[in-house]
Amino acid sequence: LAALAPKVAAIAVITGRPAGVAVRYGGFAGVPGLEHLVVLGHYGAERWDAVTGTVHAPAAHPGVTAVRAELPGVLHEFGAWNGTWIEEKGQAVAVHTRRAQDPQAAFESLRGPLGELAAKHGLIVEPGRLVLELRPPGMDKGVALAGFVAELDAESVIYAGDDLGDLAAFAAVEKLRSEGPDGIPGLLVCSGSAEVPELTERADLSVPGPAAVVDFLAALAERL
Repeated sequence: LAALAPKVAAIAVITGRPAGVAVRYGGFAGVPGLEHLVVLGHYGAERWDAVTGTVHAPAAHPGVTAVRAELPGVLHEFGAWNGTWIEEKGQAVAVHTRRAQDPQAAFESLRGPLGELAAKHGLIVEPGRLVLELRPPGMDKGVALAGFVAELDAESVIYAGDDLGDLAAFAAVEKLRSEGPDGIPGLLVCSGSAEVPELTERADLSVPGPAAVVDFLAALAERL
């Protein structure tokens, strides 16, 4: 990213995680070349700008607080406590089933109950790879991406993703490509996973995992 950033208009990381967590995981703060990196956390509800080093975030949705309190009881009621785990995400709460005895069965059995719980408190459920995230409506990676592209008045866009939450961003790029007489050129990259064939089917380019995404970005930086 540091090699690529000086050669393009902007680079943004769009994630369902809190912006500050993504900055820590990525080690983005203070990196030469990434002085203008933007991290859009919680599907764009939070924003970290490298130029200031600060996170701008709204107040927590009251529904998230209510769901956080009720979620353990719901998991127990539906016999899904064993093997599942809850991830606190500040502006959202996520339930992972990857450690369950039958991860996919646990995932499917919880979609209905967690959907009802979310709706009760004005939230939505965002499914991912063996994870169900309960979060406020109105923001997704597509909304975040479209807003960022509009802010930049970008002439082209490349988006890479690897999970169901990235489908909204894929749709946003497809919409940008279809707008106007020529549209905005856009490339969709799937960091390949057999767990998310929906992304592979819509991608212009599929690569075998995160290391290959790194190789692609490095080659792009060198070519530019």
